[in-house]
Amino acid sequence: MQRLQVLKETLFALDLVQRQALVGSVVAAGGLLAYLYHKRKQVKTIPLVEGWWGAGEKPPREDDTIKPFEVETSDEEIQDLHERIDKSRYTDPLEDACFQYGFNSTYLKTVVSYWRHKFDWKKQVAVLNKYPHFKTKIEGLDVHFIHVRPPHRGHQRVLPLMLVHGWPGSFFEFYKILPLLTESQDDVVFEVICPSIPGYGFSEAPHKQGFDSIAAARIFLTLMERLGFSQFYVQGGDWGSLITTNMAQLKPECVRGLHLNMINSNRGFKVLLSLIIGPYLPFLVGLTREDVRRLFPYFEKNVWELLRESGYFHIQATKPDTAGCGLNNSPVGLAAYILEKFSTWTDMKNRNLEDGGLERKFSLDELLTNVMIYWTTGTIVSSMRFYKENFKGNPENRVDAKTGIFVPTGLAAFPGELIHCPKSWAQLRYRKIYSYTYMPRGGHFAAFEEPQLLADDIIQFVKKVEKL
Repeated sequence: MQRLQVLKETLFALDLVQRQALVGSVVAAGGLLAYLYHKRKQVKTIPLVEGWWGAGEKPPREDDTIKPFEVETSDEEIQDLHERIDKSRYTDPLEDACFQYGFNSTYLKTVVSYWRHKFDWKKQVAVLNKYPHFKTKIEGLDVHFIHVRPPHRGHQRVLPLMLVHGWPGSFFEFYKILPLLTESQDDVVFEVICPSIPGYGFSEAPHKQGFDSIAAARIFLTLMERLGFSQFYVQGGDWGSLITTNMAQLKPECVRGLHLNMINSNRGFKVLLSLIIGPYLPFLVGLTREDVRRLFPYFEKNVWELLRESGYFHIQATKPDTAGCGLNNSPVGLAAYILEKFSTWTDMKNRNLEDGGLERKFSLDELLTNVMIYWTTGTIVSSMRFYKENFKGNPENRVDAKTGIFVPTGLAAFPGELIHCPKSWAQLRYRKIYSYTYMPRGGHFAAFEEPQLLADDIIQFVKKVEKL
């Protein structure tokens, strides 16, 4: 009996140890989960470092004055353009090729004829100068921007907003949306700053290697600080999407809200699971019916289309100077290269049209004005180099790919965008999504194509952040 009692006590003691161990494991696991959750919620930032992209060595002090700037042209500049156009050679398109092989040369002749005989560059320069232009030196570069203040403030709340373009666009993309943001009759109105990315248009090109989106973001943060803004909103698509995201990662305390019309997410298990289960049980992986409609069949609607449209990307991310030298010398080649993107990236179906559908959303004056900004400044090569600088290594290993975004975020998902990103995917990276809108129409160049839709979405997002 005594041995039996000892055995019982021993078993009880072992059972107690096991239960304590189990409780300890649960507590430890809970603590780990709490720690990971807390760590996920922590605001991580990209370290701010100093940069210098000017020619030669950095001087002891940089001139930080802001100077007025005006777009100019001359008869000599226009004459040179016309002479180069007149010497252009064309290759006949294949029968019924439309835009499947690129810019159809039959329609290209129509565009070039308009450019040569009807397009008035001096008139368009006056249009560009409709808004106040400025330049200021930051990290060795002359940074160009337009600064548009609302004409009447009244009872409205005025908020600073930076709009950032991408490739092959320019600050001119925003000319149709500017009055909608600065002259709105809504409770909120914006004071808008539109910079040119260094190496694009009227912003000086970097003289040194390594100028990427984080460097551009740091320069734009300095610009806003120099203009006297301690807190502001930012909006972007294409490269502008990455640059404004980087701004939020560098100084989240300054970015009051981030609005994007091109969305990138982290790729991981959740995305892979969505692709496997999504077509059949979308609700289990956080997909909506609209997500399913835009995503699947995934290979045909996303991967295959992206492969068809990304040839330029591989060239510009590897040997931009080689292809760029031809574009920098031929205005017709430059127009074909740039305008083909405004055709296909607006609507993939435009590849099946003889004229690429270009004039369905844009006028030739608008399109050629954007081309002329690249041509007259000679910045097509430096704009293409931005791809090389951002993809010198695996983008997943970059510091910004490993840093969450914790500022209030608004996302506008346009159906014609190059690739669709569901909200459930976006949440892997953008941790405070205040609004996610399935836009009814429009493609990659949102502000240029559908200025009213984009303006409305920006305003509703900002109201949510401001709780107006």
